[in-house]
Order: sequence, then structure tokens, then C-alpha cells
Amino acid sequence: MTTALGRGLQILEHLAAHPDGLPLGLVADALELPKSACHRLLVELDERGYVRQMAQRGDYVMTTKVASLGLSFLSASGVVDIAQPLIERLAEASGELARLSVVDGDRLTWVSKVEGNRKGFRYDPDMGRDARLSCTSSGHAWLLTLSDEEAVALVSKQGFGQPKDYGPKAPTTVKALLGFLHAARVRGYAMIDEVFAPGMTAVAAPVQRRGRPALGVLSIAGPKTRLTTARIQALAPKLLETAAELAALSSASGLFSRPPLGQA
Repeated sequence: MTTALGRGLQILEHLAAHPDGLPLGLVADALELPKSACHRLLVELDERGYVRQMAQRGDYVMTTKVASLGLSFLSASGVVDIAQPLIERLAEASGELARLSVVDGDRLTWVSKVEGNRKGFRYDPDMGRDARLSCTSSGHAWLLTLSDEEAVALVSKQGFGQPKDYGPKAPTTVKALLGFLHAARVRGYAMIDEVFAPGMTAVAAPVQRRGRPALGVLSIAGPKTRLTTARIQALAPKLLETAAELAALSSASGLFSRPPLGQA
């Protein structure tokens, strides 16, 4: 991107990965922008409320305005309102973290979550993040609804998650990824063990009307000491039932009525 808008978006995306803030010089260097041009863009983003400059060090940090826009959109669409009771039911049944992610073009984004009622360690990735398709149960659940070629194209575009950044069993090759997806298609749902994070397991099912592209994904995640393979297999029927119920509700209410970008 070479336009001012493109550079501004690059700055926001870069700052989003550095919640403690960055000085002007590091932002400019990372994005290979002239320092003067980067400063002008940061000043304009500050004036519009998307970033702010910290008083003590002068670093720039991203505000919650972008997140607020996304939440406002979701609230107006009614997606979360309809899904929330179903997610709460999954969280109660599992005692773990239940989440909804939605398909938007070539992205899958977590938009809602409910914590289970267990005490102790809880697994809680940030909402609003795009799921890493190669190494999340949510990503695998979406990809299992696609052809191998479509799935590989999406993962190739986003990139494979590396074991050093995710779980020790994260697939890093097409062959390994397809192994996960083929097994998931046989089961009808995705399950992972130390693929997204060390010591963590997860199970996910696509929200999909018959003959239509997947609308989103419902998932349950937790520590493998509690969310064992046997426990996942016991919870899978409830997960699949809830995903089917949400797909039916979305059809009846008109939610997700627009097809994903690039699909008709």
C-alpha cells in the first residue's frame, strides 16, 4: 500500500501488535516510512481518536476506537445477541471457554466468548483477533467445510503458525495440515491437542446451513488436564447440536444473509 490510507492502516495494524506503545522512530523503521510522513499520519490518527501519545515517553499507542467500531457493528447486526445464549449453554455444559467466530471473506474472527464455571486456570485468547487457520480448532473447523485446494490457499495466504509461537504440534506443512483436516471431516468436527498452545486442547464445529458456505464456528477450549480426548468426545454431540441450532436461527432471523466476500 502506498496511499495515505494504506499507510495509516499499516500503522494501526502494527500498533495493535504492540499494546505498550512504540516511539515514532520504531514505527517508521518497521514500516519503512519516512519519519516525517509517519509523524503526520500519527498526528492525524491521534486527532481522530485512533491512537494517542503517552505523556511520559511520547510513545504512540492504539486506542479502543477500532474495537469499538467492530463491537458496534456486531451489536447492530444482532449476531452476538442470538448466539450468546447458545454459547452460554456450551460454557455451562463444558465448564470451559466457549467461543463464536464468524467468517468474513478469507478471515475467521473471534467475536464472542463465555467462560465456564470452573475455578482455577482459564484459557482466554483475545477477542477480535483473527484465528490462525493452520493451528486453531476454529480454523480447522472452517477449513474442513472447504475443498483441500481452497483450504490450502487460505492457509498459504495467511501463513502457517510456527510451533515456537503456538503449540508444539502446530502443523507447518500442507501434508500435516491436510492430515488434520481429513480426520476432522471424518469426525464432523475439529479437535486439537497442543496445536494452538502448549498444554491446551480444543474442539470446534462449523456453523453451516446445508449446501451453503460456513457462517462461523463454535468452539470449546481448555487445559488438556481437564479437556481430555474422552471429554471432547463426550461434548462433541452437544457442540454439533448447538452449531446446527445456531445455523437454523441465523437462517430464520436473516443473520449472515450476505454471502462471504468472494462467494455468491
